[in-house]
Amino acid sequence: MKLQRTRKFWPQVLFGMFIVALCAGFGITWGGSVDAAKGKPYAGTKIRFLAGNHNWTELLRPYFKEFTERTGIEIEFESLPEEQLSTKLAVECTSRSKSLDVFMFRPLQEGRLFMKNGWLQEIDGLVQKDKAFDLKDFIPSTLEVVKDKDKIAGVPIVTEREILYYRKDLFKKYKLNPPKTLDELMATAKRLNDPSNGIYGFVARGQRAAAVTQFSSYLRGFGADFMKDGKATINTPEAIKAFQFYGDILRNYGAPGVLNMNWPQAAGVFAQGKAAMYTDADSLYRSTVDKDKSLIGEHVGFAPFPAGPAGARPYNVVTWALGVSPNSTKKDAAWEFIRWATGKAMVMLTQQGGVPGARRSIWKRSVGTKGFPKELVAVINASASIGVSSDRPLVIQVGAARDAIGDVITAAIENRDVAAAANKANQIFQAIIDKDFGK
Repeated sequence: MKLQRTRKFWPQVLFGMFIVALCAGFGITWGGSVDAAKGKPYAGTKIRFLAGNHNWTELLRPYFKEFTERTGIEIEFESLPEEQLSTKLAVECTSRSKSLDVFMFRPLQEGRLFMKNGWLQEIDGLVQKDKAFDLKDFIPSTLEVVKDKDKIAGVPIVTEREILYYRKDLFKKYKLNPPKTLDELMATAKRLNDPSNGIYGFVARGQRAAAVTQFSSYLRGFGADFMKDGKATINTPEAIKAFQFYGDILRNYGAPGVLNMNWPQAAGVFAQGKAAMYTDADSLYRSTVDKDKSLIGEHVGFAPFPAGPAGARPYNVVTWALGVSPNSTKKDAAWEFIRWATGKAMVMLTQQGGVPGARRSIWKRSVGTKGFPKELVAVINASASIGVSSDRPLVIQVGAARDAIGDVITAAIENRDVAAAANKANQIFQAIIDKDFGK
């Protein structure tokens, strides 16, 4: 048993050593501020890191020992499923536990709650003055969602964007180009829709709340948004057109059962060759190209999310970030860990392992994108400059807000009165906003 674990561990460590050496060759240095040759100012310090079960964590863990050797900081590590993590963080932060130092959190799902309750230590001063950390290297939209009143309260670690997946073989057969606008998307879906032969023109999430994040890019493409200046705006003329578009394309050219589709079901339809096009997060690309999961892997193409009347406004979001507990008595050591974990060398390593990071310099280097299809890298880089920092309403009751908005998506797919559904949902959403922000 020990031999098996050793065989699994050493290739991972040797790979890491290779990446670190390669990083040095490209001028990318180890992310910590401590110089091991000058002693260990944090010797004997132990920090507690509460993390979510994620590939990023698994890629980082083998290098905790190296971090300890360089800094003297020992890491007490605990990993939980995301919902359990959220609950545990809430309990510990509410009780002002001093044993918690660093943690992973989901900025879009629980960030506003954590900020409102004071559960995130503001680290703006540390980040801004740390030239070696190079804050300007982060994709701008990824920093917006980790700010509390313009002050940085977390550091992005995992990102994703909405893109268009398409069948290259079908596009070649019918001499088509990937659609650049939403009107072209609709026309292409109609052109390639062939139910009699088991192929549908388009697939995407249609399940109530789950569809809201992917619908956000359509909503903004039509010039609308979830809310503005504390007011719900999902019943504006632009928003209603976006809902109608999304419902029409899924109802007329989508695969059967779309109302029950979250990402696994929608991605599965596309991977099985039953849909010509699919819009969803770029982080799901492996499920479409993996030979063990996809029948069309060699034919999958990637393109930027199509532009609507208001232009292309795909989300470019942070799904996970690192924060410091305001109750920690070891904030300096906690920051030392974060700046190492999110430094260029470690982002290079985790991105090589398939986790899309937030640093622009890594995306621009071929060594940093080695594990991603070249076509996809080009789409990711193009999306970085136009991406929107959120894919859902930035409120505290995120789940309730998504349910209300999801009701309108359902109405649109079922070809019911979209305007009526939007007006009803807007009232519900406004009540959520008022309650969350004390109005």
